[in-house]
Amino acid sequence: MKNITLLDGATGTMLWEKAQAAGLEKVSTWRYNTEAPELVAELHAQYVAAGSQIIYTNTFCANRPAVSAEGFDVTDIIKSGVQLARQSAKKGVKVALDFGPLMNPLEPFGTTTEDDCRRFYHEMCQAGRDADLIVLETFMDAASLAIAAREALDTGLPVLCSMSFNIGSRTFFGDGIDSMLAALPEGIAAVGLNCSFGPEKAVPVIKEFSEKTDFPLLLKPNTADLKPKQFAEGLLPTLPLVSYLGACCGSSPEYIKALKKLAV
Repeated sequence: MKNITLLDGATGTMLWEKAQAAGLEKVSTWRYNTEAPELVAELHAQYVAAGSQIIYTNTFCANRPAVSAEGFDVTDIIKSGVQLARQSAKKGVKVALDFGPLMNPLEPFGTTTEDDCRRFYHEMCQAGRDADLIVLETFMDAASLAIAAREALDTGLPVLCSMSFNIGSRTFFGDGIDSMLAALPEGIAAVGLNCSFGPEKAVPVIKEFSEKTDFPLLLKPNTADLKPKQFAEGLLPTLPLVSYLGACCGSSPEYIKALKKLAV
């Protein structure tokens, strides 16, 4: 079996739960980095306690179009996100600067130009370069992922890339594993799947990855309403294949605890 590094679980839904419990307004989750930093730090600490060896910063949607539209500064939000994760990371736990796709897709699916896409990710990656690595996740088109990956690599940090698939091993925009691998620049540290669906459908996709590339593989699927133990057991076939393993939508620290029992 491979030496597996445990990632964390869901961030956004968990922060909204914590905000509701604290009587706070449900807002864009990156805002909590400056408006309720104690909630973000608490969640990071819970994932570390559960066994996460890499924790993702609370910066998934912290890009200039989204952040500036609400009157915030993207650099402040990202730097705060890295700081909060760093404060919660115990010895040996790494901090991953986490970014997802832009809400307005790259042309021709949306109106974002390649130059703007490059500029947005350059700003984001440079603002968070105090992290230990960068994770680009939930991308659905290989072209924008490739642009983001090139900007991430310019920081000198390791870069992990994962896409969200829609039907089988095809994304919402029609990209498959082959087009993803062909588009990515040299120097990527890992590739794989996150979000998308639960273990049952994720297993064949990660197996296809293993047949098409020698890259280390990352897997962070949704829970599909499975309980933590069922979720972890559903991923057993992937343990010989993946190097990075975590959970996405619907998960909590309990899911990381369940994975730790089986994978470490």
